[in-house]
Amino acid sequence: MFLEQIDSPTDLRRLSTAELEVLCSEIRDFIVDAVAGTGGHLGSNLGAVELSVALHRVFESPTDAILWDTGHQAYVHKILTGRRSGFEQLRQSGGLSGYPSREESRHDLIENSHASTILSYAHGLSIGREAGTSDHRHIVAVIGDGAMTGGMSFEALNNLGHARRRVIIVLNDNGRSYAPTVSNLWANSQGVDERAGHPSLPDRIANTLSNALTDIRMNPVYVRRQRRLERFLHELPGVGHQAERALDAFKAGVREFLQPPAFFEALGVRYTGPVDGHDISAMEDAFHKAIELSDEGPIVVHVMTQKGRGYAPAEDDAEKHLHDAPVFDPISGPPKSAPTGYTQAFSDAIVELAERDSRVVAITAAMPGPTGLIPFQERFPDRFLDVGIAEQHAVTAAAGMAMAGLRPVVAIYSTFLSRAWDQVVYDVALHRLPVIFCLDRAGVTGPDGPSHHGMYDLALLSKVPGMRVLAPSSAEELRQMLADASELADSGPVVIRYPRGSAPSSTDSPGAGLSARRVVVAEQSPDIAILSVGRMLATAEDAAGKLAAEGIGCSVWDVRSCADLDPAMIADAARHGAVLTLEDGIVDGGIGARIAESIRACAIGLDAPAPVVTTLGLPTVFIPHGTPEEIFERFALDPDSVVNTARRSLP
Repeated sequence: MFLEQIDSPTDLRRLSTAELEVLCSEIRDFIVDAVAGTGGHLGSNLGAVELSVALHRVFESPTDAILWDTGHQAYVHKILTGRRSGFEQLRQSGGLSGYPSREESRHDLIENSHASTILSYAHGLSIGREAGTSDHRHIVAVIGDGAMTGGMSFEALNNLGHARRRVIIVLNDNGRSYAPTVSNLWANSQGVDERAGHPSLPDRIANTLSNALTDIRMNPVYVRRQRRLERFLHELPGVGHQAERALDAFKAGVREFLQPPAFFEALGVRYTGPVDGHDISAMEDAFHKAIELSDEGPIVVHVMTQKGRGYAPAEDDAEKHLHDAPVFDPISGPPKSAPTGYTQAFSDAIVELAERDSRVVAITAAMPGPTGLIPFQERFPDRFLDVGIAEQHAVTAAAGMAMAGLRPVVAIYSTFLSRAWDQVVYDVALHRLPVIFCLDRAGVTGPDGPSHHGMYDLALLSKVPGMRVLAPSSAEELRQMLADASELADSGPVVIRYPRGSAPSSTDSPGAGLSARRVVVAEQSPDIAILSVGRMLATAEDAAGKLAAEGIGCSVWDVRSCADLDPAMIADAARHGAVLTLEDGIVDGGIGARIAESIRACAIGLDAPAPVVTTLGLPTVFIPHGTPEEIFERFALDPDSVVNTARRSLP
């Protein structure tokens, strides 16, 4: 096997074209087997095999900085840079990260898992190189999987072109992010008539012409002659200026016909492509020519790839081409993905809400499937909006919809909402607009690591004036909270945050509005009260049972409303000898701190001594990947650790 002979990128350069084809096939089999055993990102990596090989054959990492946007497409890069053996522990605690990691390898310059940032990194690195503080020879930014729909990408392109920075941009265009890419520009670049589902005749003609012109424009001889022609026209006596403008107008007309070139070159970024992203020789030729031309400024090499290539279950997955997958049988492939747990509860609830209220619209940022919105999209296509990887735009667009009398529901991962913090505060909350934020993957998420844990939403959003923050502990509560939120939003925005994974089913009737719920009443004297947020209720109930077995009276409250807090819950907690708070967000400035302050104020009002309040939550550190159970145990948030803390807190 050729794969066993690849321990570093230099090993690739001695392989023939035929041998490289075999190697790529072996890499695909290896990735399928690895992800089948651990779960992970599959489709995007299967599509980037030849691209990764070509990059490492032409460029010399880490002397040349190869930077990966949407770092989940870097599995092949990891394999080629000596980490093949680590894939047995991919995304496992203490094992290989599912994203680039500076701790793992000198070939990973940037730990990047949030999209649309890489061109800004490249811009900054190019400034450092020209200042003499960095010795990178070439700076190569690989962007794709929908990341070009993000606003930062356009901002960086504008600056790269304006400053004529020497950056090579490789656009890995597979027409998708998680779902199909939301962009007319990329739809056109794929040459697809979206109504017919196949390339139209004008598109085929345009693609043929584009490829022919690319061959000409990437030829250094042509470029030198073009420069001489431009100088000649400029120096013509009397008519030089008009002749030069005529040439520019002709070139602009050609670019306008071929839309992506027109877009990039209007920003001062040279464009070439499209290039077959599964033809190593074609890509190597394009990269070598891009190196020659990059001295004049930034250049885009547009590479067309197929997400999920070479693995039938991925190619046949119309929704996401197995963008990500759980543990599965590599022979039969993963079962068809479907929302589960809290996500499923939200999916059902928003359809029910929209049936009752015609104002309800749903918004997501490139993730209709993972957030559970596909049933809504199918039922109400005119009331569904996928904005692509553009969280800031999603939030402010929701603000505009709310101003226009609609009831927008923004379904987004907790970690990704932080990208739109300014918009949440000043575009939504400042205007007291009726926008409902449904935050999936809140708290500890597990194998995706520090960039994906939803650790900050409770501490941040509870500080926004007028923002109501709700945390369900069961599927039934989530449904109730979404129904309540539609009315609560009359006075301002509402956040409902819930974790990844299974959702308990509650037989108790969930309270409406902002009331908390006491789920355990101390059978003995009320020694201690545990106030838990969301998913932590199960831990609190488990700990309370163990404390009761020791003769320690323990009450348990499901906080439900984190902002505002239920006064009845606070008053009851103040009558206990000690109070513990449990949350799966950062403890610094979190809901526990808010509860402690409220209990102290309540005790002063009662002219009674305040109980000692111990706040339990996550530390303000970047938490690596691992299972939620491992992470909770590590930070003393498992039931046994809570029992130990409770014993120590008793007066």
